[in-house]
Amino acid sequence: MSDIQLVDAPAGVEGAGFFATSLDKVIGIARSNSLWPLPFATSCCGIEFMATMASHYDLARFGAERISFSPRQADLLMVMGTIAKKMAPVLRQVYLQMAEPRWVMAVGACASSGGIFDTYSVLQGIDEVIPVDVYVPGCPPRPEAIIDGFINIQQLVQTESLRRRNEPKYQELLAKYGIQ
Repeated sequence: MSDIQLVDAPAGVEGAGFFATSLDKVIGIARSNSLWPLPFATSCCGIEFMATMASHYDLARFGAERISFSPRQADLLMVMGTIAKKMAPVLRQVYLQMAEPRWVMAVGACASSGGIFDTYSVLQGIDEVIPVDVYVPGCPPRPEAIIDGFINIQQLVQTESLRRRNEPKYQELLAKYGIQ
């Protein structure tokens, strides 16, 4: 005889089982803990990202184990550093090559607002060419700030609707950037 005892189901619960949550929440949790970031690093913020991925801070413990260097396989674009205006079309093309759902994180002052480079040749924030979900302040931001930004992305991924692309607010945002 085994030591396992079968217990009757609680009153009102019948059948093989039931879901205790909605499918949106389950998918949100799964997506938020398996993000594949694509680093688009052009200057000193890229060095801080390397420190964030190294063993002392280890971004992999938050579900970003696999860094992707192909936009088609990434779902989080992390833009770090100064973006020249000549580079803006390249950044936009990388964003468009990413499959939906996709998220963008602007890391550092240069990616967020142009930083100290208020010149004719520097893009004054990547939000001029692509939509940004989370901004990480700093020049350059410490690894803790990058991790905090990543956690904010995870919370966004976990709570947003599966129908995000069909929402009127999102359609207006895409139209603003000329994206279909």
